[in-house]
Amino acid sequence: MELTAYTAESAFDVLGSEWNALLKRAPMDRIFYTWEWQKTWWQAYRPGAPLILVAREGEVLTGIAPMFLAETDSGRALQIIGCVDVTDYLDFIVDEEHQTAVYSAFADYLAAQRNHFDVLDFCNIPDDSPTKSILPGLLAERDFAASVEQQEVCPVIKLPDSWAGYLSSLDKKQRHEVRRKMRRVQGSERAIDWYIVNGQRALEEEVAHFVRLMAASDPEKERFLRDDSNMLFFRTIVPLLQERGWLQMNFLTVDEARAAAYINFVYGDRVMVYNSGLDHQDYGDLSPGIVLLAYNIRYAIEQGYQFYDFLRGDEAYKYRMGGSNTAVMNIRAV
Repeated sequence: MELTAYTAESAFDVLGSEWNALLKRAPMDRIFYTWEWQKTWWQAYRPGAPLILVAREGEVLTGIAPMFLAETDSGRALQIIGCVDVTDYLDFIVDEEHQTAVYSAFADYLAAQRNHFDVLDFCNIPDDSPTKSILPGLLAERDFAASVEQQEVCPVIKLPDSWAGYLSSLDKKQRHEVRRKMRRVQGSERAIDWYIVNGQRALEEEVAHFVRLMAASDPEKERFLRDDSNMLFFRTIVPLLQERGWLQMNFLTVDEARAAAYINFVYGDRVMVYNSGLDHQDYGDLSPGIVLLAYNIRYAIEQGYQFYDFLRGDEAYKYRMGGSNTAVMNIRAV
């Protein structure tokens, strides 16, 4: 097992042709681990010094640990690229057939370099990730004090094979509410429709509409959008994911005016709800956010997706719409 440590962002270009191919051989494959996401995040935020560990078995790429070293309240922290706010899942990328050797090589490197950092702080690790089950023990064997704690939850719906099956999975009160809101929209005298942005629409114009609705929906989101790095990331990642076929930006319109919007990621067997926007003031009586969400869930079922993932956060509506908790973990070691 040969290990190379890259300490410049040029590593993304060096690894670009191999990164996603390795991801397909890994047990955990999420959009946030892709070369596109990781490189875009780094170029937008650059929060410290990059450290990208690369493992090879002969000529074969078997592992990537994309990390950076940053000054934090805990001292010099080694974190995974993407941590923490705009990225919902994070992980090391390891070939499933080489897990023991790769994780051991990563742990050996971290042990040998421990004078260069004060803490390992790996956020947003899925609870079912091999990183969570393997790495802490290897670190403990190398005299680290390692801990694993639940950081947050990601409510997820395991989608049935029909819309009727989905509705029947909701409790009686929520099933009635969903049906009532959809009937109210369908019976409205106003012209109500929804659409998914595709190549027939000008993406830049649609992004501007989405940003307007996102800012209008919540003061915290408005503050988020005032940050230049956040906007750089957002305006870069959206067209890139659209180009890859992984983006599902959609709007609900009332009399041709956009009233609600979602940005979802479609990747593998799941739809992931990344962000939303809503005009409360003019269209709140129609519950456009919940109606559009219901349309999105129904469409995901029709397209054969297995999971509808609300990503991080325990907002009440996620559970009302059928989400069940999955956990993301934080691995710390000193």
